[in-house]
Amino acid sequence: MNSFSIVRRPRRNRKAESIRSMVRETELSVSKFIFPIFLQAGNNIQTEIQSMPGIYRYTLDKALKEIESCLSLGLKNFILFPAIEESFKDKNATYSYNSNNLYLKAIKEIKAKFPEVSITTDVAMDPYSSDGHDGLVINGEIVNDKTLEILGKMSLAQAEAGADILGPSDMMDGRVGYIRNELDTNGFTNVSIMSYTAKYASSFYGPFRDALDSAPKSGDKKTYQMDPANSLEAILEARLDFEEGADYLMIKPALPYLDIIKSLKENFPLPIVAYQVSGEYSMIKAAASKGWLDENKAMVEVLTGIRRAGADIIISYYAKEFAKRK
Repeated sequence: MNSFSIVRRPRRNRKAESIRSMVRETELSVSKFIFPIFLQAGNNIQTEIQSMPGIYRYTLDKALKEIESCLSLGLKNFILFPAIEESFKDKNATYSYNSNNLYLKAIKEIKAKFPEVSITTDVAMDPYSSDGHDGLVINGEIVNDKTLEILGKMSLAQAEAGADILGPSDMMDGRVGYIRNELDTNGFTNVSIMSYTAKYASSFYGPFRDALDSAPKSGDKKTYQMDPANSLEAILEARLDFEEGADYLMIKPALPYLDIIKSLKENFPLPIVAYQVSGEYSMIKAAASKGWLDENKAMVEVLTGIRRAGADIIISYYAKEFAKRK
């Protein structure tokens, strides 16, 4: 070999695990995760979701035990989703703000038993709507402003039940400002809003809709969820949510939209949340079941990539499995 000298050798910082861990730029921590919990009616039942191996719908008694198990692993943040019986659904999603409903009772009981946890809710009509849409359907159109009135009632009911953070996932225009005003004028100034800021009309939601049986009865969600081809639109949505009083900005899904995560992180001084959705989770599970990849390594690599892109917080069905790695 000639006398050429390589002055800068990046491999020197990779030569041992002790050194690699010392210079590692992106760290994953259990405190940065939110774990989704699916709720169903009944008692002493947990039902595995076929398209999401390892994820279950729980009756409240079982959900309390699951949360207790998560707490033992250091996992303290949860987002709740209800599977609502068809008989309770109507066009105006009135069951969503009925004080006796499954969801509101669960929030109260979880917060009473585990006051140290944070509970994020889902604010959208689709679990309660006979039309299966996130907004009110009138003559085949998802009507924006009348939907806000329903979302406002739902938000107040969830705040009264003890929710820490409300997650409007509907993508209606102006809903963050409307909900913020409803909360503030009714004395809930300390309840936060985690806005689904850039929620894309994605093909990765299929297993989630299986979990809640909440697919639209007709049409699709493309008139309110974002076009996957667009990125500047995400900046517009984020600016509006920021101005209307959002406390967190969320991107959903995560892996196909790392550029959007990065863009919002660079442009807004709020915590950025990424939702690693059901299809992303199930995709890894399916490949691992075939022996095509190492599930644990793939899980960590993908979650690290989401954090590296700029996510401060990750909603993930892998949160508990990650916490078990300690």
